[in-house]
Amino acid sequence: MQETFPSVKNILLLDSEGKRVAVKYYSDGWPTLSAKLAFEKSVFAKTQKANAGTDAEIVMFDGQIVVYKFIQDLHFFVTGGEEENELILASVLQGFSDAVERLLKNMVDKRTALENLDLILLCLDEIVDGGIVLETEGREIAEKVSGHGSEGASSAEQTLVNALTQAREHLAKSLLM
Repeated sequence: MQETFPSVKNILLLDSEGKRVAVKYYSDGWPTLSAKLAFEKSVFAKTQKANAGTDAEIVMFDGQIVVYKFIQDLHFFVTGGEEENELILASVLQGFSDAVERLLKNMVDKRTALENLDLILLCLDEIVDGGIVLETEGREIAEKVSGHGSEGASSAEQTLVNALTQAREHLAKSLLM
């Protein structure tokens, strides 16, 4: 008996014109940049007419399950294979959008997203690794990305503090050996 893990093929964050804000592909189903852009354009066109709002919607598209929702001028998409569980894909979508809302302090729009693109890309890394779903709880994702809630510190300061902490631990281990 072979175990299977919940997986996604891609996570897309597009603007209200269907242009990329942040995207991550975990499948070889779109081998070239032009294939990826064509998929994004097609899925955007298919879902643009829908009135998804802040509730997740599900659609079958090109043999894939696409779960999506819109928040202001951002369109969130999670794609999985036709054999994937829609509820798991919806929980990935919800976790991603919740984490983005928390990190952007409820100012979810294209401009703020682009200004904080590093945090959004880190969210994607915390949610999925190589297509395998790691985390779906928005609060947990946001805490991991923001450095476990270091209030008042900028992202660069948090990164520096994390690097210094790791260097100190590494030095202590090497001195004890």
